[in-house]
Amino acid sequence: MKHLKLVSYCLFVLILSSCADTLIGDEGKLDEDIYLNYQTITDLELPFEGEWYLTVGGKTHANGGNHFFQRSSGQRYAYDMIKIEGERAVSGDGSTNEEAFGFGARINAPADGVIVSLENTIDDNTSPGTINPNINNTNLGGNYIIIDHLNGEYSFLAHLKKGTIVVAIGDAVLQGQKVGELGNSGSSTGTHLHYHLQNTPNYLDGIGLPAQFKEFYIDDIFVERGEPKRGQKIRTNN
Repeated sequence: MKHLKLVSYCLFVLILSSCADTLIGDEGKLDEDIYLNYQTITDLELPFEGEWYLTVGGKTHANGGNHFFQRSSGQRYAYDMIKIEGERAVSGDGSTNEEAFGFGARINAPADGVIVSLENTIDDNTSPGTINPNINNTNLGGNYIIIDHLNGEYSFLAHLKKGTIVVAIGDAVLQGQKVGELGNSGSSTGTHLHYHLQNTPNYLDGIGLPAQFKEFYIDDIFVERGEPKRGQKIRTNN
């Protein structure tokens, strides 16, 4: 694949060459034994439109990046994704949030469920590469949504744009329904969507679950069901 000309804020890309082929399991081995080959119950689809690039995602240390170290927060198998157009993630030099193609992009419910938790009032970081001083361990996800899929699986979507979440706690949502817009809030150094599946409804508190998506493209190859990984371009089947 041609090298993507992405700006330096492509997030959490942790290069651990000595263990690049090691499965994420040196910590939390029991979790690995149980969940490494976990098959997602929920019929998930990608929660966005258009083409995106995975800066983090996969089951090796290198692909999992910073999320490997966040085992207790449910992020072990998390994805970080940025919206792209052609080979770029931004217009201009990318020095403002608004220059990111993903800033304000529509974010959809990946599957049917009920909204059990959200935050919609956190200011977006003032510019890429900086994190607002009020961000701490209590609000790392910035503006976020948690969806209960009513089968023991919960979707967590984070770093949304302040004030754009259009659902409320208790609302039933349908797959593909708009739930908000992408932003750059929380512990984020550039506009990106953080998505992971976990086994509790609690904010950043659970065991992360591998998430397989249905009917999408990886580098223009159709995938009926699968898990994308870092370095791949993905898009929906519509």
